[in-house]
Amino acid sequence: MAGPGQPDMQQLMKQAQKMQQQLMEAQSKLAETEVEGSAGGGLVTATVTGSGDVLRIKIKPEAVDPDDVESLEDLVVAAIRDAASNAQELQQTTMGPLAGGLGGLGLPGM
Repeated sequence: MAGPGQPDMQQLMKQAQKMQQQLMEAQSKLAETEVEGSAGGGLVTATVTGSGDVLRIKIKPEAVDPDDVESLEDLVVAAIRDAASNAQELQQTTMGPLAGGLGGLGLPGM
């Protein structure tokens, strides 16, 4: 039994389990959500999941110059970085409130 001013451990455990379930649901949603990024004014587009896995790259034909492969490579990297940045923003929006809630439970290290 919790003493005066001490949290009820059973209640804390229920809250922790609820938060864990919400966290798992949010992670699943992120893995299913697609986010795009682009470079070169849309010449190269990258699509990643909300959890950051690269799904596909689209390259417009006008981006392909056999005499300048290096620029195309740079555009691909930039598009992937843009998509990854967008995925990270989505993660923070989706997971941020949940992570903050764990700290509110008084759990160490959260």
